[in-house]
Amino acid sequence: MAETYIMINEIMEEHHIRMQNLRKYYPFFVLNETAFTQYKEGRYADLDMGYITMASLRFFINENQFNERSVPYEQYETFLLELLRRDFNLQAPPSEEQELVTYIFEKLKNDGRPFEFHFFDPEDKKRKTARVKLIEGEIIDGTVSYRITAEGIEFYLDTKEAKDESKISIQQLLLEKMITAKNFRGGIDVVRRINSEVKRLEAQKEAVIEQLSHDIFQGAKACKDYMATVARWFDEEQRLFVKNKTLIEQMLTKISFEGNDRQEASAFYRSLEEINRLETELKKTIHRHGRLITETTRLQDTADQMIHQAKLRSLRNVFDFQDALRKLKQQDDPAGMLYILAPLFAPKLEKFFSLTSVDHMLTYKSGQADAGEPVLREEPHKDFRYEDEQEELRIAYNFGRIFQELLDQLMKKGRIELKEFSAILEIKYGDTFLSNGDYYSFLVHIAQKERYSIQDVFEKPETFLENLITGAWTTEWKERYWKDGFTLEFLEQEEIPIRRGETEFTITNIVFQRITDGKQQTLVG
Repeated sequence: MAETYIMINEIMEEHHIRMQNLRKYYPFFVLNETAFTQYKEGRYADLDMGYITMASLRFFINENQFNERSVPYEQYETFLLELLRRDFNLQAPPSEEQELVTYIFEKLKNDGRPFEFHFFDPEDKKRKTARVKLIEGEIIDGTVSYRITAEGIEFYLDTKEAKDESKISIQQLLLEKMITAKNFRGGIDVVRRINSEVKRLEAQKEAVIEQLSHDIFQGAKACKDYMATVARWFDEEQRLFVKNKTLIEQMLTKISFEGNDRQEASAFYRSLEEINRLETELKKTIHRHGRLITETTRLQDTADQMIHQAKLRSLRNVFDFQDALRKLKQQDDPAGMLYILAPLFAPKLEKFFSLTSVDHMLTYKSGQADAGEPVLREEPHKDFRYEDEQEELRIAYNFGRIFQELLDQLMKKGRIELKEFSAILEIKYGDTFLSNGDYYSFLVHIAQKERYSIQDVFEKPETFLENLITGAWTTEWKERYWKDGFTLEFLEQEEIPIRRGETEFTITNIVFQRITDGKQQTLVG
């Protein structure tokens, strides 16, 4: 019975972990089932989606990890067309080839959605969904580029490498054999694969932090799993790094050439160049690996701070009685009131001090007490901000600054148009200022009123913009512009052309007129 209980307990506890490990394989088998028999009347039925998937992942690893650059769609299209023509003898019109590549790439991206893997969790007694992506897009300089995800890299490496050991350690053992056999060019490729694995661990660490910011419970579990996975490898990996670096240095001291044979001389200098390149690549990887160790140790501190702040936020009163009553009315379920009112009528519990405890207090000898270990509580990092809080601080600062600049120009000139004001800000803050979205958001908010008084803004703020300004302005700005204000006149017949990247649009010109103590000021000559 005891053995049966242990077996069932292991099945239940390990099932969730096993499903999470299996999820990175799930997209491949979904893609591998993709048949081309229904596409274009079966003209491309000979294509193998499994092979195309693995080749595409290797291409993205080479560009993203080895060459450290994102891949635009046009570059992937060129690679895939070359593969299809070479390996499957593809012969089709150019327009049909492009349509086929688009069809395959959308399958790899799953139309921009993650692949969903459903499984039953016996511990929680409910079905759960694990999501995984192989390729993800990002916008760089107005262009969509693509990168392979950490799950995609892990899946590709797992199909060839051992699972239960660190891939960095495995590659270093292979590198040791390469150096001993004097295969320095192969050693360079091995070091690049080590560098790729270090980058994958860095990407996985960033993914843990991102998950913490969205779902603190899943993020805490992911952080714990990540720390348990990588921490036990670091000592062994560091020792292997030192050993391989020493082997390379020994090779440099042993290698020599004496004679006049040109071919031998050429081989000698080529080997010397490859050893130097190998040493340079290994030094870069050692530096990046050391940085990963440092960042991993800091990850736990960051996670503790985020979990602590999430606990404080969870203590807020979030139950809305009026909303609960409204939902009960919609459901026409008076019995649901029991769950709301029952805690209010719970019996009052009285606590008493046991008389037997008095005897223990009288007979207790303090000298026999064990000294407790002091518990040190570290304060959370006060400067830590969530992404949405950082966005709010940035918007508040930018709105307050632009508002102050507008008042500053009105104090100098008395009257200014929007197109002139925009030109002044572009000169002062650089050519990229008019590409800042906060500026146009500021114009939308300021156009909600036709008159502004600084005294009224601070005494009774009415709009979102005024609330931001009261929180962002310094006391010095407030005292300087206290008696100032301005009016807005919209010149609906005059449009200002604006160009942001490849997007063009127009905005209505506005005349700002300064007012002081309720009186308009004329233009200063």
